[in-house]
Amino acid sequence: MRARHQRRWETSRRFLGPARRVALGATLVVLVVYLLAGVVADVVVLRRAGQAVDARLVDRLAELASSTGHDEPLPEIGPSRLLPAIGRPGDDDIDEAPVFGWSLARGSRTPVALDAGAPALPRAAAERQGLVVVSLAGHPFRLLGETTSTGRIVAATSEQQLSSLRSTLLATEAALLPFVLLTFFVVAYVIGRRSALPVERARQRQLEFTADASHELRTPLSVIEAEVGLALSVERDAPDYRVALGRIATESRRLRTIVEDLLWLARLDALPAPAHSEPVDLAVIAESCVERFAAVARQRGIELRTAADLEDAIVSAPAEWLDRLASVLVDNACRYCSPGGRVEVGVRLLDGRPTLTVDDSGPGIAEHERERIFQRFHRASFSTAGAGLGLAIADTVVRATGGSWEVGTSPAGGARLRVSWPKGAGTTGGGAGHRPAGGSPTEHYPAVGTAVPPAGAA
Repeated sequence: MRARHQRRWETSRRFLGPARRVALGATLVVLVVYLLAGVVADVVVLRRAGQAVDARLVDRLAELASSTGHDEPLPEIGPSRLLPAIGRPGDDDIDEAPVFGWSLARGSRTPVALDAGAPALPRAAAERQGLVVVSLAGHPFRLLGETTSTGRIVAATSEQQLSSLRSTLLATEAALLPFVLLTFFVVAYVIGRRSALPVERARQRQLEFTADASHELRTPLSVIEAEVGLALSVERDAPDYRVALGRIATESRRLRTIVEDLLWLARLDALPAPAHSEPVDLAVIAESCVERFAAVARQRGIELRTAADLEDAIVSAPAEWLDRLASVLVDNACRYCSPGGRVEVGVRLLDGRPTLTVDDSGPGIAEHERERIFQRFHRASFSTAGAGLGLAIADTVVRATGGSWEVGTSPAGGARLRVSWPKGAGTTGGGAGHRPAGGSPTEHYPAVGTAVPPAGAA
């Protein structure tokens, strides 16, 4: 367990650097986008604020022009209400900033303030055409004038509001920038790690699988090569050649079993979903499997039987896959069961879930091994032959068909391997999966491949 965690930590640490670099690159991109978006937003907001100020200037000029008419001189006394002075808190709000008015009569050299608190307006500023920004009393003012029949009228308001708005926007964006960048960096880093770790772990498993497969394939090939070399090195009698050929045949069968198991795993991994699914009765699969392994059990002195209360349980899946699953479980139980032991195959509906259970009276599976028995080429014990691919194939079939495992201890003291499928995984009515009256189970669900029980148990 500690070694597995150590390997996971080393895998995670290998990806810390690349994930950090990717997160930094993505954060730089976000920084550029943020700055560009801030510039665009500032331009839009300030333009609209300026348009609002200009509209107030136009309205003020219209008010001044309509107060007496264009043909009469404007009064030189300001309104009775006192407008806010420049620099007071109200100046920060564009809608509350005072708009001052001036009038410049024809022939006069000094514009007359029409509002209390208005700063002095130079004549040159009053005579400027269009919208301009001038400095009055040491402050920037936005000014707009209009010519009338009696002279000119001018309206102006402080630019302080726009400057304050610009400063507020920049301060807000600067304050938010570190938070945005840090948040995005953390999110990108976490996503990068979570995305990369499964890829690296899959690559690591593939490397381990390749190394294990190479080792398992090299062993029978080495034996075959050695037997052939010994047989050809000196002249032998016919019985000696027969013994050598028998050993070669045994290793060839083992090699073929490993290759077939690898091809099974490759096909199952390549399929996105079970193909050619059909309603399959697990009881039929169990009885067919027990019948095929009966000779193997008798040869090993093992009692192999089905449970007395075998129930009909329907699962929608390829019949060949479920047959292979049951064969692996039964073969695995028979391998580890000592002579005189017992293996029982049961099919039941537990809480409406179809289940396939294989119990044996063997040594059982240790607690610390139960998480690893489905790993490819892993064997909990080397006391029996096998490449450690059987339970890996069974696990692939279970996951592909939506099932789940339960590994525990059987009533006989050995191992219990139970597979259950969700409710509604198949139909409980009639169909291809039910046994016809008087029919043989093997007529509907023949063994996978040849009549020889498949090898490859864990």
